[in-house]
Amino acid sequence: MLTAALIALAVGSAIPSLEETQERIAQRDTELFREAFGGCDIDHLRTMMDDDFRMLHDQGGLIANSGDAFVKIIEDDCTSRDPTVYANRRDRVEGSRNVQMLGDWGALEEGLHTFSESQHGGPFQTVGRARYIHTWRWNGEHFVLVESLSIDHEASSKD
Repeated sequence: MLTAALIALAVGSAIPSLEETQERIAQRDTELFREAFGGCDIDHLRTMMDDDFRMLHDQGGLIANSGDAFVKIIEDDCTSRDPTVYANRRDRVEGSRNVQMLGDWGALEEGLHTFSESQHGGPFQTVGRARYIHTWRWNGEHFVLVESLSIDHEASSKD
């Protein structure tokens, strides 16, 4: 019995229930976009990415073909950006998120989000909207992002 318990500890815990998975994915999603859109904690961002991560974009095609490549893109953006001149953020459209289990392997998350920009410290203005589909793998401790599809981009209408 002790051997089985030690093996279970070594490989991590079983995937959480759907309810807990939904909560954990919501947290990871928030962390992901906080770091990618201004938080710039590159070390934390890297812990969220699977080594085999890839990102596909309806306008840019294959954006990144590894976790390291994606993190490098974000790191370069963070290094070059002066937040007093330009800042951006992503806001999830409330009620649009759907999370479903992928067996005991992981989860699929999909939803809508908007993008906003601020120039020279001014108010944020919504500039676009898109749909996202994320595949998260359970590694026994937390969910890591394996794939990101960013699709159906459209500019916000100017009233």
